[in-house]
Amino acid sequence: MQTAVETDRLGKRYGRQWALRDCSLHLPAGHIAALVGPNGAGKSTLLHLAVGLSRPDAGTVRIFGESPYRNPAVLDDIGFVAQDTPLYRDFTAVDLITMGGKLNRRWDATLARTRLADLGIPPDKPVGRLSGGQRAQVALALALAKRPRLLLLDEPVASLDPLARREFLQALMGSVADTGTTVLLSSHLLADVERVCDYLIVLHAARVRLTGPVDDLVATHRRLVGPRHDGSAITGVAEIVRASHTDRQSTLLVRTDGPVDPLWTEHELALEDVILAYLADGDTQASHEAWGVPA
Repeated sequence: MQTAVETDRLGKRYGRQWALRDCSLHLPAGHIAALVGPNGAGKSTLLHLAVGLSRPDAGTVRIFGESPYRNPAVLDDIGFVAQDTPLYRDFTAVDLITMGGKLNRRWDATLARTRLADLGIPPDKPVGRLSGGQRAQVALALALAKRPRLLLLDEPVASLDPLARREFLQALMGSVADTGTTVLLSSHLLADVERVCDYLIVLHAARVRLTGPVDDLVATHRRLVGPRHDGSAITGVAEIVRASHTDRQSTLLVRTDGPVDPLWTEHELALEDVILAYLADGDTQASHEAWGVPA
C-alpha cells in the first residue's frame, strides 16, 4: 500500500524550544486518520511541515514519497484547511471559487459550487458575515475543489457548536467516500475521532506516542487486574502503558502481543481509554524531562 505521509525523526525548533522532535510515522494512503493531542503537542507544526509551510530543523517529511517544500507537483496533491479557516472575509464564496480557479492548475469549481449549494451557503454574502460553521464548510469546499490526494485539516471543528461539527464531519466523510482522498485530521475532540477516523496518531509533548489502525489498537490494548505486580514480565504483554497499585492488587493498562497469563483478569477498552492512557503517560514523561529528573 502506498504511503501518503512519512516522517523520519522529524523535528522543528523555535528558539531553544522543540515544537516537534524525533517524529517518525507513516500514514498509509486511503485512511481517514486522526492526529490527536492536547494544545501545544505539535500537531499544527507537523501539518505545516507536511504542506511545506515550514522547513524542518531535523529529519525529513515526505508526501507520497517526495518532499513537499517548494515542490509544486506535490503541493498540487495537497488540500489544507488551517486552524482558523483563513479566508478573505470581504470575498463571497463565489469570489473565492473564482480565485481558486486562477491559482490552482487542477480545479473543480463545479464540485465547490454544488457542495455549497447543497449546504445552503449563500453564494453572494461576504464570508466574514457567515457563521463559523458556514465558513468552515466554505474552506472545506475550496480544499476539496483542488481534488487533492491528501487532505490535511488542522482542528477544523474546534470552534464549532455540536450541530455544526456533525454537519462538517458528515460532509467530510461523504466527500472522502466519493474521491478516496487520504485525510489527516488534527483534533483533541475524542468523540469526533471515534466517529469518523480509522487510523490514529497520538502526539504529545512534541513526540509521537502511538500510531496505527484504530481497530488494531483497540484490539491489542487491555486493562488487567490481578495480584500486585512486582515488575516481572507478564505472558502476552508487550508493554505496560499505565499502572496503579494497592497493597495487594495491581491494575495495568497494557499493549498485548498474545494470550495473556490467566492469572490476570482482562477488560476491554474503548478508544478513548487507550488515547488518554498514552496522553497521561506523556504528561509524566514531559514533566520529568523538563525538570531533569528520571521518569
